[in-house]
Amino acid sequence: MIKRMLRHTFTLLNVDHVHLGRKWNYKNVISPYFRIYYIDSGAGEISDVFTTLKLEAGFLYIIPSFTFCNLSCQDALSQYFVQFFEDSPDGISLFLNNRKIFKIEAKEVDTLNFKRLLEINPGRGINRSDNPIVYEKNIYYREYQELNNHQSMSAFTETQGILLQLVSRFLAPGIFKYHETSRIPVKILDAMSYIQLNLHRDLTVNSLAEIANQHPDYFSRLFHEHTGERPLQYIHEKRIERAQYLMVTTQLPLSDVAAQAGFENVFYFSKIFKKVTGMPPGKYKRQTYLINGIV
Repeated sequence: MIKRMLRHTFTLLNVDHVHLGRKWNYKNVISPYFRIYYIDSGAGEISDVFTTLKLEAGFLYIIPSFTFCNLSCQDALSQYFVQFFEDSPDGISLFLNNRKIFKIEAKEVDTLNFKRLLEINPGRGINRSDNPIVYEKNIYYREYQELNNHQSMSAFTETQGILLQLVSRFLAPGIFKYHETSRIPVKILDAMSYIQLNLHRDLTVNSLAEIANQHPDYFSRLFHEHTGERPLQYIHEKRIERAQYLMVTTQLPLSDVAAQAGFENVFYFSKIFKKVTGMPPGKYKRQTYLINGIV
């Protein structure tokens, strides 16, 4: 019998119920974690590079990690929100092919889940400010994540269950693109995991094929068949994702970011970064610095 197992878990960062006004107006926000909003009254607006959505009562919204978005409120907005990190054995995001904002109609269970999440996780709001300039800092990520280590096993498990339920609401066929990993050969899954864990090393198609004990051409075709990407393209995307995380959470110069992401030099790093994200790393870094209040 084939056993299907969950490969993605989520670590709570913040959860709260807040009332927002016109000051809630922030551009080019990007975070290394997920956000889910449930709007219970009022109205606002949220947008990414693809679309603009109205924040309205009775709907759920999800913003995957590393998704640029703009947030605004014209008058008043009341919302529940939860922020959480994603974890998986190979570092491959469940939303790898879904880096955009989703909107779905809420159900009664969603309200109950948010209220219960607040009940078993008191004091997990962003008390400093609703401004990303204030709370988008690595020191605060660690501070809030440390609270998970002090939860009872019951509360920790229930929190995981509720986060999984909330995420599952956005995984409906028709709106969510997903590669069924159970159909991917073990050697390709092993290669994906190896790439994620060794981004700092010299990764080539030949070396990956040798580890898989396959001919490079055959390995490359098999990798593309089951992932939709060539091995080199996949390596580039994983390295740029690592670079994005470093640029959001640290103040490292681009040369150090490039080195830690596995690039030999800044020039090549800049070329690949622009190819993957559509913008030069310098512009991306300036935007994230503005968000973090660095001038």
